[in-house]
Amino acid sequence: MRIDTLSPAEGATSRVKRLGRGIGSGHGKTSGKGHKGQWARSGGGVRPGFEGGQMPIARRVPKRGFHNKWATEYTIVNLSQLEKLPAGTVVDFEYVSKNNLAKQVKNSAGLKVLGKGEVKVALTVKAVKFSETAKAAIEKAGGKAEIIGK
Repeated sequence: MRIDTLSPAEGATSRVKRLGRGIGSGHGKTSGKGHKGQWARSGGGVRPGFEGGQMPIARRVPKRGFHNKWATEYTIVNLSQLEKLPAGTVVDFEYVSKNNLAKQVKNSAGLKVLGKGEVKVALTVKAVKFSETAKAAIEKAGGKAEIIGK
């Protein structure tokens, strides 16, 4: 095999559309641009979102809200999701994502456990953050609330 014998795979390339090469080519005279007008001109056309001079919708509709791009997003789990688990279960981010315990599993800063609900069995919960009520409820049931660093 030599470099001068290499060629693209069959059907991988298409022929160049040769414009303005006579009437028989099908792309002669106006070269597929029609007659006159903005679109027929060199560099013609309009930018995306241009509405012919009318005030664009992006400017007509008022701006609302704020999204903090530095906010820390946690995957939230309440104690009510953990109360059905068997005793001795080790609950961490991987366990929550595999068993669909959280409503929304994000590629986040980790797991945060909140105190809505009750836990009656001893669980080992490993999370980045705990609310005070969640930590107290887990330890009251005989489990462990371990804070892991992310």
